[in-house]
Amino acid sequence: MQKSLEGKIALVTGASRGLGRAASLALAKQGAHVIAVARTQGGLEELDDEVKAAGSTATLVPMDVKDYPAIDRLGAAIFERWKKLDILVGNAGILGKLTPVPHIEPKLFDDVMAVNVTANYRLIRSMDPLLRLAPHGRAVFVTSGVGLSTPAYWGAYTVSKAALDGMVKTYAAEMATTNLRTNLFSPGATRTRMRSLAMPGEDPMSLPSADDVAAQIVPMCEDSFTDNGATYKYAQTGLFKLV
Repeated sequence: MQKSLEGKIALVTGASRGLGRAASLALAKQGAHVIAVARTQGGLEELDDEVKAAGSTATLVPMDVKDYPAIDRLGAAIFERWKKLDILVGNAGILGKLTPVPHIEPKLFDDVMAVNVTANYRLIRSMDPLLRLAPHGRAVFVTSGVGLSTPAYWGAYTVSKAALDGMVKTYAAEMATTNLRTNLFSPGATRTRMRSLAMPGEDPMSLPSADDVAAQIVPMCEDSFTDNGATYKYAQTGLFKLV
């Protein structure tokens, strides 16, 4: 059976665990070569074993997404080796601390914005030429419903996701006349470490697994997915378009 992403080059950030690991594996199972970016070398090596077991290949990039010059160097390396990038999944993110807005420490606020917003801007800046060199470039950025619902105490994370949404939708509008399609994916409550930090009293087994949720990122990366500038949410019945 033909795999839907056979021969594609896919870059995934935050790839060593949680949703990023699951997305990397889901893309690999459909034939993509995954460029896996994460800070944790051990987690990347475990992912590599899983990707190989799935019959695909990966390039491991141990890197902090706050190392912005390293993102530029990665873009140059991708161009030198493959001359294009078919898929970008901007998944890396941090929660910060749930606390009233006036109590957010400046360093914590800066760190959340650096990972959740600025790193994605730098990815767009560096990978845009490569995505547009691909016949059917696809970019998916992982967002959160809190950017719209703005719950109390989620200030730094909420601000970062609202900013990410605005940036990605603006970029999508700018790319409307190209072959590149850029969208947002909101996983909702998922059985991940970040969720357990935010909701320590929650039963994790009541939530969908990262593997189940990440599987719905795959169709957003396929050539046949032509929507642009939209936000889709995980649902048990399949992708659900929010806006």
